[in-house]
Amino acid sequence: MEILGLGVDICEIARMERALGRHSTMRERVFTPAEIAYCDSKARPAESYAGRFAAREATIKALGGYRGKRWQDISVGRAPSGAPSIVLSGHAKARADSLGVTQVLITFTHEKSSAVAFAVAVCP
Repeated sequence: MEILGLGVDICEIARMERALGRHSTMRERVFTPAEIAYCDSKARPAESYAGRFAAREATIKALGGYRGKRWQDISVGRAPSGAPSIVLSGHAKARADSLGVTQVLITFTHEKSSAVAFAVAVCP
């Protein structure tokens, strides 16, 4: 396995909470229906949204950026174990394919005020 790119991002949970409150369409513009259902089921939804937003940003960095960015081209899925995974589509998938990236590994964590994500773009 070869590492082709790394990315890290931090998102303030309070800032995400304010953004979700101010922009009524933000959930639907940025997050997939599955992500919305997951985050909204949590006691502190903004914490989960912030983690997923940071994961998107970290993934963009791991891919070296790309044109035609649409937020839903990158989403966070979950393995049966609960472990997060990155799902690519659209322009993000095209960028990964052009680099030879077969998977983006992701981890993220939440603290009282922030969510941090770390992404690693890999190929076989």
